[in-house]
Amino acid sequence: MADLELLSVVALMRDMPEAGLVRGQVGTVVEVLGPEAFEVEFSDDSGRTYASLALQSHDLLRLHHEPLHEAA
Repeated sequence: MADLELLSVVALMRDMPEAGLVRGQVGTVVEVLGPEAFEVEFSDDSGRTYASLALQSHDLLRLHHEPLHEAA
């Protein structure tokens, strides 16, 4: 997924019970490990990290907080 980069906000696309994570949890890319691999940190509302793991791009969905294009 070419649009993922350092500090991208992402959502997890599948449950990962071994890491205590479920589909839809939000994290931040904190390191680019390779073309399709990223270290993602998951933090609570207070900023405390509760999980950090290497994930493949197919397990992530980049979230957007602004429109990509102006509405017509």
